[in-house]
Amino acid sequence: MNNLLDVPTEALLTRRRLQPRLDALWQSSGADDVIVEEFEARLEEVWPRLFRLLLELYGERYDFFYHLEQILLTAAESWVDRPEDLKRLDRHRIYEEDWFRSEKMVGGALYVDLFSENLGKLRQSISYFKDLGLSYLHLMPLFAVRPGDNDGGYAISNYRSVDPRLGTIDDLRELGRDLREIGISLVLDFVFNHTSDDHEWAKKAQAGDPEFQQYYYIYPDRTMPDQYERTLREIFPSVRRGNFTWHDGMQQWVWTTFNSYQWDLRYTNPAVFRAMLGEMLFLANTGVDILRLDAVAFIWKKMGTSCENLPEAHTVIQAYNALARLAAPGLLFKSEAIVHPDDVVRYISPEECQISYNPTLMALLWESLATRETKLIRQSLSHRHQLPKHTIWVNYLRCHDDIGWTFDDADAAQVGINGFDHRQFLNQFYTGQFPGSFAHGVPFQHNIETGDMRISGTMASLAGLEQAIQLDDDRLKDLAIRRIILLHGITLSIGGIPLLYLGEEWGILNDYDFVRDPAKANDTRWIHRPKMRWDYLEEHHEQVTPEDRAIRRRLFNSIQRMIKIRKEVPAVSGLQMELVPLHNQHVLGYSRFNESDRLIVLANFSDYPQTVSGNIVRTAGLGRFFEDQLSNTTYQTSHDMELLPYQVVWLRRV
Repeated sequence: MNNLLDVPTEALLTRRRLQPRLDALWQSSGADDVIVEEFEARLEEVWPRLFRLLLELYGERYDFFYHLEQILLTAAESWVDRPEDLKRLDRHRIYEEDWFRSEKMVGGALYVDLFSENLGKLRQSISYFKDLGLSYLHLMPLFAVRPGDNDGGYAISNYRSVDPRLGTIDDLRELGRDLREIGISLVLDFVFNHTSDDHEWAKKAQAGDPEFQQYYYIYPDRTMPDQYERTLREIFPSVRRGNFTWHDGMQQWVWTTFNSYQWDLRYTNPAVFRAMLGEMLFLANTGVDILRLDAVAFIWKKMGTSCENLPEAHTVIQAYNALARLAAPGLLFKSEAIVHPDDVVRYISPEECQISYNPTLMALLWESLATRETKLIRQSLSHRHQLPKHTIWVNYLRCHDDIGWTFDDADAAQVGINGFDHRQFLNQFYTGQFPGSFAHGVPFQHNIETGDMRISGTMASLAGLEQAIQLDDDRLKDLAIRRIILLHGITLSIGGIPLLYLGEEWGILNDYDFVRDPAKANDTRWIHRPKMRWDYLEEHHEQVTPEDRAIRRRLFNSIQRMIKIRKEVPAVSGLQMELVPLHNQHVLGYSRFNESDRLIVLANFSDYPQTVSGNIVRTAGLGRFFEDQLSNTTYQTSHDMELLPYQVVWLRRV
């Protein structure tokens, strides 16, 4: 972009030049005065930022003005087409911009087919979601996908068509309406780094259409791919080597960061930006409240770099954010960036992604369970928890994906830990290879050359419940249940939207039968994507023993009760959190506060009882007597407090 350009003036002049195009659209669409006035009022506010962002990305293009015009018209058309009930919700959320930071926000995530077969049957489960206490429901990718292996739904063939095995786009709209009626927000994935190789655009590229060959990174020989490969890492090294795939039909190489059938989109082409904008706004108008932006770190490529977390990737997302403010102002973005903690936070702002997964907290909670110590998680929380205003974390313990040990090596060094060696220990521990381990995880994408590995496994199997049931050891069963409750006690209280991968609430174990399906056999993440065990809910079922039912019911009741209590504690809204300076390395302590409400959380990560100074609790909580909201036990700070193995307490003044 020309640095001598007077961008504010050019934005104003361009806006004037585009107004006749907008006026023609309003007239041809029959939009009423209210619809027009609302859009143009938002455009007045958003346009300078949007123009600057698009100019940064595409200002050197000869056809910049054409694409700018088409982008604006796409947003305006989407606003006209937006259903009236969604527009009413938009108007409400514009004036209540922090609605998603409330203590009443609790999320659940699921695969439709694994949870309830299809969208129609999923609607029958809405009462279950309400009973559990959810106010946010993330449906994993459910759009039309390529046959066979499709990366768990992330190889999308058509963004405007639901996988016919799951239902139709109208089924999705009806589900969204039903969820909104009882106060549950709908979350879907926006897979915008790549399409499937059988997407319409990819098919046209394969047929030789030069317009659509420019939608992807396609090369006639290895010259360019080899130059890029010098600075790229391999994401799935056990599946294939490198980041490019040879396509026999075209006799050319295609950039495929993840799998050979997932073609990376070329965002340096503004036509790609505009095409994906149309897909994004179509999804928004089906009734989606939050879009999870998949693989945000990879969307911009530049020779000589890692092609991850580049500045232009942020610019693309910020431009989409500005356009969402125009066409679907109630829509929020959630970033999925499982990268270094310093890079994760760069995607988080009101102008980019208002919500972000918190992979560092997730990894360090499992790290604390393995070490029985809290020094690394305390070091990280001491400077990595706070975010910009009007943003929030999503705190999760397991998800559809693997666990990567994404802590900062500098944080580890501060507390005397060697990052590389510690990751090797954690991999051994969570695959059950370390002496005394309680975990039954399995490796994911083990790179023998670098030693890198991630971990697959359900929460219950990683926390020791699978081992305890196999050994039929009552003490180990109790400890495993306590670990699970402990982890939920933290994610529900530490600050952010807690997210359950549904099935966790029943302690579902690893599913080793995934290897029987050829489309899944080479991806160990399917071990923690089992079908929902609805028999756990039935009073009498021949496959569930009374003891097994008691374990599951104890877990469900505990998690359900914590969710209910969370919603009654204003202190856990937002992100205000301070660590409590304990002198016990096995216990994590922090205070949460919101106006006059204050909560002290203490969590024992040890197999043994631990003592906490009553005086420290008194000074942190500014009181003499405290009641644990989870057990209704009253503590007086004139005495030290004893925490049972893996006990978590939520203390409020009485």
